[in-house]
This record gives sequence, C-alpha cells and structure tokens, in this order.
Amino acid sequence: MLRLISVSMNLLLAVALLEGSALSQESSSTVARKVVNQVAPSYPQLAAKLNLAGNVKLLVTVAPNGSVKSVEVRGGHPVLVPEAQTVIYKWKWAPAKDESQETVEMQFHPR
Repeated sequence: MLRLISVSMNLLLAVALLEGSALSQESSSTVARKVVNQVAPSYPQLAAKLNLAGNVKLLVTVAPNGSVKSVEVRGGHPVLVPEAQTVIYKWKWAPAKDESQETVEMQFHPR
C-alpha cells in the first residue's frame, strides 16, 4: 500500500513538473471568471495518518449564476480527491452570460 502511494506521489510530482504549473498555498485557478468565494480544503485524516501531500486537479463547470454545476477530476491522489470535490461546490464565481469551464488545482499538505 505504501509503495503504491509512493509511486502515485512520484507520478503526480512528475506531472506537475512537466506541466510547469505554479501552485498557490491551497489552490490555484486558471479562470476566465473571477472567484468571489473560495473555500480552502481541509486536510483529510487518512492523509494525515499517511503523511500524504499532493494536488488534485479539477475541471469545474460553472453555471451563469456563478455556482458550480459539475466537477470532473483530472488528477490527484484518491485519498485527497473526495475533499477537493466536496469543497469546490462551496466556491462561487462572478455571474456571467454563459456557463464556463474553469481549471482548479488544490494543494494538500500536512500542517
């Protein structure tokens, strides 16, 4: 199990390095629309027990009113994904004429 986690973390790190993305402390977003309410994710208990850190990448469909319509996981450790999916539904974007798709990366690390 720990070997699988180690391999997953190495793969995730390699992907992040290849993409050359700059990540913020908790989350970053390449958005066409402004985020007006951003909620930081909690660090999952199981991740703490495993001393697990990593990123979760989400493709978020945002409705015209700014609420999250749907979320597609694009990458991340399975232990971290549920918290990222839960918290992203609490985010709110500025209203717009049409729905949009926003890419969000959330970073999880032990405190």
